[in-house]
Amino acid sequence: MKLHPVVATVTDRIRERSAANRSAYLERLDAAAARDRGADRLGCANVAHAFAGIPANDKLRVVAERAPNIAIVNSFNDMLSAHAPYGRYPDLIKDEARRHGATAQVAGGVPAMCDGVTQGTAGMELSLFSRDVIAMATAVSLSHDVFDAALLLGICDKIVPGLLIGALQFGHLPMVFVPGGPMPSGLSNSEKAKVREQAAQGLVGRAELLDAESRAYHSPGTCTFYGTANSNQMLMEAMGLHVPGAAFVQPQDTLRDELTREAVRTALAAVKARRFTPIGRIVDERCIVNAMSALLATGGSTNHLIHWVAVARAAGIAIDWNDFSELSGVVPLLSRVYPNGTADVNHFQAAGGPGFVIRELLDAGLMHEDVLTVREGGLREFTRVPCLASALTPALSQREREQQPLSWRDVGESGDLTVVRPAVDPFSPTGGLKLLTGNLGRSVIKVSAVPEERHVIEAPARIFDSQDAMLAAFKAGELERDVVCVVRWQGPRANGMPELHKLTPPLAVLQGKGFRVALVTDGRMSGASGKVPAAIHVSPEAAAGGPLALLRDGDVVRLDAPAGTLQALVPGEEWSRRAAAVMPPAQQAGNGFGIGRELFAGMRRNALAAEEGACTWL
Repeated sequence: MKLHPVVATVTDRIRERSAANRSAYLERLDAAAARDRGADRLGCANVAHAFAGIPANDKLRVVAERAPNIAIVNSFNDMLSAHAPYGRYPDLIKDEARRHGATAQVAGGVPAMCDGVTQGTAGMELSLFSRDVIAMATAVSLSHDVFDAALLLGICDKIVPGLLIGALQFGHLPMVFVPGGPMPSGLSNSEKAKVREQAAQGLVGRAELLDAESRAYHSPGTCTFYGTANSNQMLMEAMGLHVPGAAFVQPQDTLRDELTREAVRTALAAVKARRFTPIGRIVDERCIVNAMSALLATGGSTNHLIHWVAVARAAGIAIDWNDFSELSGVVPLLSRVYPNGTADVNHFQAAGGPGFVIRELLDAGLMHEDVLTVREGGLREFTRVPCLASALTPALSQREREQQPLSWRDVGESGDLTVVRPAVDPFSPTGGLKLLTGNLGRSVIKVSAVPEERHVIEAPARIFDSQDAMLAAFKAGELERDVVCVVRWQGPRANGMPELHKLTPPLAVLQGKGFRVALVTDGRMSGASGKVPAAIHVSPEAAAGGPLALLRDGDVVRLDAPAGTLQALVPGEEWSRRAAAVMPPAQQAGNGFGIGRELFAGMRRNALAAEEGACTWL
């Protein structure tokens, strides 16, 4: 299929814009790749230290026999459901490596925090910057420089982007991302949302709310809604960085272990065949555009309009929200998964999942097929569904099963047209994200879950300097009217740009009562952005002199998603005379201390704008 002209134009523009930085990045990559392997290059004392702790047979393999050595960078902790399965992965990986005459070492661990735990608390102000901490921890893990390939074990919101940013600093190595899979379906996401709205109105108490939340989040694995964590996994498939089809196989499934072993075999195949597919070559401008198309086609997380800008920069590639917006105009919405629909990711997987979406986008010319991936078969391999070979051919002998344990089958047609649809008959002819511009700055809105009659909101503004202030106003009954709630001082420089998802239930209650409401903020709303229109990531942020600091209570604000505008309907002369508000001193002090926030002061000072990836390392 011929590439869609808009996809081609956007890709060419990114390539031209990035030419100098990308060329310099690839020169560094090639120089690193041209060196001798680590165990041969380093001094004897260095080598002895590197392998002192591994079994004697592994030491013999990697030093004397010059066997490939795989780094494992692990986000395991047993507090968070998505990362708990990773506790046993290193032993599985090492066993598979030994079966193939190779070795593997846990090179290091990276922190993994959960926005679901910290939502609405001071700890959330560490969340966005944890991505860059993870990137640095990945670099520290790989800095011992004795590895021939790497497996990256991560799944959730900041962990995958952080691992990828860190990995791209070692872009000369073949690397494979290893997912853990979603938990089984529990209480439906729509039912959970209903109980949250009831709690916001005081109709149910803490006991009922906790029961509902515990039935929704109930076992190892990722949360089952299509938030940032599961959007990560979709993008890893679209970028060709997984074993094909690995994203949404549940942790307890027998297939999960075999896919993890296949990740080892995939990494070793790249090393042993000397097929030059290091991660820095795979992640080029075409790969980044493929990720953007997949995000738009699935109505994925708004967080990736920040994270993937940062990921691209790590590979010497410059993208911006204009690129997302132009692609969104031609990439159709092919899936509806909560909060864009009622299905969860397990239903999405059963209906066709990533393989179906990637196939439809490739066939429609909306993704680049001529890209490198971690597999020799290219991106078409990612349109197929993995299964145990014995499931397809029960008559296989034990020896045959051991030699070729996995098979892939065609994804076929949609298993449920209410969940995934073909490109010729999409849920919407355009993607789920929109760029908004106007005298309030640049921002984005996720429209895929917002009812069409709510795509334009015009109402008086109520200004808040914190999310707690807005919640207090809601509880006091002050917002029972048409209103645009503006929550400012929530950007990267102000307080680390926390997610404000705790504001969704009260806003949904107001909308359910028939009021026309919207949220405008320089903060984030996450992959759980739902049915209430929200202009988020407003840039420049108020703390950097952005126009949200000029707004006053009662100013009429118009959010017009179809037109792509966000405007304060204030006469130009009056607007130009206004002095910017200053962040309240008490809030400044509160944002600086407690829950470790003081350690992130330098990151807040150095953070770039949201559209620049909120990077702290440039």
